[in-house]
Amino acid sequence: MKNIFKNIKDTNNIKNLAKFLIPIAIIIAGLIIAESLYSISQKQIPGELSSKKAAERVIKFINSAVLQGQATASLVSVEEKSGIYKLIIEINNQEFESYVTRDGKLLFGPATEITEESLSSGSQATETSVPKTDIPKVELFVMSFCPYGNQAEELMMPVAKLLKNKADIELHYVIYSNYRGGGADYCLDKENKYCSMHGINELNQDVRELCVQKYYKEKVWDFVKEVNNNCGLNNVETCWEGIAKNLGIDIGKIKTCQKNEALDMLAEEVALNKKYGISGSPQLIVNGVEYQGTRSSNSYKNQICAAFNNPPQECSQDLSSQSSASQGGCQ
Repeated sequence: MKNIFKNIKDTNNIKNLAKFLIPIAIIIAGLIIAESLYSISQKQIPGELSSKKAAERVIKFINSAVLQGQATASLVSVEEKSGIYKLIIEINNQEFESYVTRDGKLLFGPATEITEESLSSGSQATETSVPKTDIPKVELFVMSFCPYGNQAEELMMPVAKLLKNKADIELHYVIYSNYRGGGADYCLDKENKYCSMHGINELNQDVRELCVQKYYKEKVWDFVKEVNNNCGLNNVETCWEGIAKNLGIDIGKIKTCQKNEALDMLAEEVALNKKYGISGSPQLIVNGVEYQGTRSSNSYKNQICAAFNNPPQECSQDLSSQSSASQGGCQ
């Protein structure tokens, strides 16, 4: 198990942490289930724990049995939800949503909420009713270092390539005010109006990606993909430059944009966040309506194609071979 988590040592590759979420969940669940079965075999029936005690048990388990000194997990919050405990856990400045049973025995990852609307439709909807236009407006809201947002970006990339010049597909960013009390670690301005969950380096990268989208829109998805794969929170302030250079993006132009246009760009993002009620990463808006379906390239494509007055021929192409993503989020 130690070998699985050895990459967590490199904090400059924090984005790689997201790749380990599924194996982490499987390993944790397997170990705890084994422990639970052993307890049953010994006729030891565990009692219900308080939320605090259950959370302490989870943090202790992750640090001792999973991370093993390679990183440290800490508890951000815990609350009772639908008969179990919901935990927000922080590892290397990134927050992750987990759930644990009230006896502290079964731990699992992000949950998918089953709503009355989804039940009445027969299953979780893959499409949402949206207004139709000649050129659908598509806005994917993320945080540049949210692993769930990065997954959504990866899924949207083949869709953006397929529907290039047919739909207006843009990246946008989740901006908080006074996050964790504000300050230079999280916010760009003294008034603490423009802050990001994972810190100032994430906010700076949000702005750079907006600048690339504004001045090199045809290259923004390639830029984002390379940053996602090669940069981390601790090195992105320099890492992005080599990527931009390789893609033919003028580094000086992006730096000038970041210096002179950041506040105006972030003000526009805040306005969009407010308009659509954006609260976390990722959230997808198509023609002004939030998409509530499954996360996959094909589902994204189907939702966008449903928003055309006259769907183009590209909409008949199947993208189901692309992978799907977790329904979790950073919020």
